[in-house]
Amino acid sequence: MALADPECGISNGADSVSPFSDIIELNVGGQVYVTRHTTLIAVPDSLLWDMFSRKTPTELARDSKGRFFLDRDGFLFRYILDYLRDLNLVLPDYFPEKSRLQREAEFFQLRDLSKLLSPNMSKDNSITDEICQSDSEEPSAPPLLGPDASRTVSVAVTTHSPSLESKKSGYITVGYRGSYTIGRDIQTDAKFRRVARITVCGKTSLAKEVFGDTLNESRDPDRPPERYTSRYYLKYNFLEQAFDKLSEFGFHMVACSSTGTCAYSSNDPNEDKTWTSYTEYVFCRE
Repeated sequence: MALADPECGISNGADSVSPFSDIIELNVGGQVYVTRHTTLIAVPDSLLWDMFSRKTPTELARDSKGRFFLDRDGFLFRYILDYLRDLNLVLPDYFPEKSRLQREAEFFQLRDLSKLLSPNMSKDNSITDEICQSDSEEPSAPPLLGPDASRTVSVAVTTHSPSLESKKSGYITVGYRGSYTIGRDIQTDAKFRRVARITVCGKTSLAKEVFGDTLNESRDPDRPPERYTSRYYLKYNFLEQAFDKLSEFGFHMVACSSTGTCAYSSNDPNEDKTWTSYTEYVFCRE
């Protein structure tokens, strides 16, 4: 059992022990995590250390099921927790969320983790920064002499030009499920309800290129860029907004498929009819 701060510990005799149980459940932005108390207090003077060693359970916010609640990014917290377990940072090969994870590390007052994620400490980021700096200084650089000058300028311009990744051809399928109700009086307007989820299927790199931060990856995290997925969905529920993004990145619709079913709320034919439909829109960039 981990020792707590003497000011808030609960004594059972001679020793002061933590008022927290050994196993702790957390609700971080809607994502549930289960970990040990010793893991949360692994880094002294961090925010979690302060919460679970200097405070008592009654002082911390809880959700409706009694879990300790943190209003932070639930997806990125998994990496915070992994770091606390062995104080070692291990990220997937393709991880575009380093800047956001660094922000989370700063919030949780994990200074060493924040340093590891900073551009100066990250090999990939430092190389990128050097390329960007050389490109930005390129127009004001003195002209090069000799036959290699044209080749050097040509390579630099190619590096600075838009990424070829954005020009890759491919398909993205947008799926959508909706329902509407037709009342007894067929002259009345149909009550149409849109569900709050639009699915995205296709190559991971294409989906992230088009939808960026509006793409919810919580159901299929850490998917490599060249792999395919059918578990992404959008953070908004307007089809037109998704169509605009696809059009902006050079995609156009090539196919559409829809199915529908009808059900009665009871056996009475005069009752309202509820129609449910599922539609897929296929977009292509050649």
